[in-house]
This record gives sequence, C-alpha cells and structure tokens, in this order.
Amino acid sequence: MIQLIYATKGSGKTKRLIDMANEELSTTKGDVVFIDDDKRYMYDVKHQIRFVDVKDYKIESCDALYGLLCGMVAQNFDIQAIFIDAFLKIIGKDVEEIEDYIKKIDDLATKNQFKAVIIISADPDAAPDYLKKYII
Repeated sequence: MIQLIYATKGSGKTKRLIDMANEELSTTKGDVVFIDDDKRYMYDVKHQIRFVDVKDYKIESCDALYGLLCGMVAQNFDIQAIFIDAFLKIIGKDVEEIEDYIKKIDDLATKNQFKAVIIISADPDAAPDYLKKYII
C-alpha cells in the first residue's frame, strides 16, 4: 500500500512524515525505515528507525531506488513501513513521468505487506488522476 503526502514546498510535509514514522513505532511490531536524500533529519527520527541516506549508496534513479527497496524487503521480512522523503529529487523525475514507477512500488508493497509513505513536492491541485487515490 502506498500513501502520498502531496503538497508544495514549505508546507510541512517532512515534519509530517517524520511524525508519522515516529508514531509508526508505537503501532507496529515490525521494522520501520526512513529514506532521505541527505542526513539532515537523521536525529529527528527515533533511533529504532533505520535511517537511509541514498547518497551513501549512489541511488540516483527510479531503478536504483526500486532496487534498494527490493533488497531491503528481500533481506528483512519484518519491514512494516518505509517512509521516503524528497522522492522526486532522489529519482530525478517529474510527476508526469512516474506512473509506472508508482505502480511498481505499490505492487511491491502489496506483495511484501509493507506500507510506503512517500513525499511528493508539487501542487496538489495539479496532481495527475493516477496519483489522487494515494494522496492522504
């Protein structure tokens, strides 16, 4: 299952994502992962959350991020939630280019029974129809 926090830059998306990740620890028995494009929020998420800076692994494309997600869930069956900040920046794509990729992540999350919460920095009024069902 995918959920999108879809809003413009400066609207508090990352704070909300961090709060959701920290709250997830109290409601799940499994593992929680927080993925970002740098380490600036590393100390804002609780230490029990696995924090991943994609720059440490040279993740710079859709396929690379998808491979990272697959590797994580293949290695750790206990992952219950993955939170991804700066999604479009990490994959280097625009909203109009990610339909197939969102579908792949949704399929992976459903098959492996984890929740993926993803931030997309864009105007929610201009969100493509295929993304509207995921926006929370």
